Amino acid sequence: MKQTHDVETSDSHNGLFIQLTQIAKEKVKSIVDSEDLEVEGLRISITGRTATTFEYSLGLEIELHPEDVVIDLGDLKVLVDPQSIESLKGSTVDYVEDLNASGFRVDNPNQPTWDDSRAQKIQELIDTRINPSVAAHGGNIQLLDVTDDSVYVHMGGGCQGCGQAAATLKQGVQSMIQEEFPEIVNVIDTTDHAAGTNPYYQ
Repeated sequence: MKQTHDVETSDSHNGLFIQLTQIAKEKVKSIVDSEDLEVEGLRISITGRTATTFEYSLGLEIELHPEDVVIDLGDLKVLVDPQSIESLKGSTVDYVEDLNASGFRVDNPNQPTWDDSRAQKIQELIDTRINPSVAAHGGNIQLLDVTDDSVYVHMGGGCQGCGQAAATLKQGVQSMIQEEFPEIVNVIDTTDHAAGTNPYYQ
């Protein structure tokens, strides 16, 4: 049964709205108290992305940067860099404890978008043509990066570890991408096919 935590909320600069659950706020306070630290606040930054999610950095900050957006939650301040603001709107920070792992979690309603127009078009091709095709076999393709002549993907679901993964990549994914983008020479699979539920490659 999923546990729901009460949240502390705050409006701030340019309509940014970030929530902290009460347990997350208390955890930050306990860390500060245990370390006897004098901090400016909790810094939240977006440090990377995959095709479907952002990657985050959370940590206590002892120095306030001039460009920081400061969200005042009373006895706790949240610091956000300008580059992360738009992508963090509506996010909730929680602290989760379970048998496998404990830590802060960011529940973000925003989806990553590509700044590069070609990468965005390749993402749309994957979403509208490629993934509906591989979904029939329980698979999915995630776009990770696009360089001058190469596309990097991750094969998930039924595609991960499948004995036909190489054929799907070359005859399906790469063929469809090169049909629309002939300048792409390589479609590179970054998947660890020895892991997952179908470990074909061992």
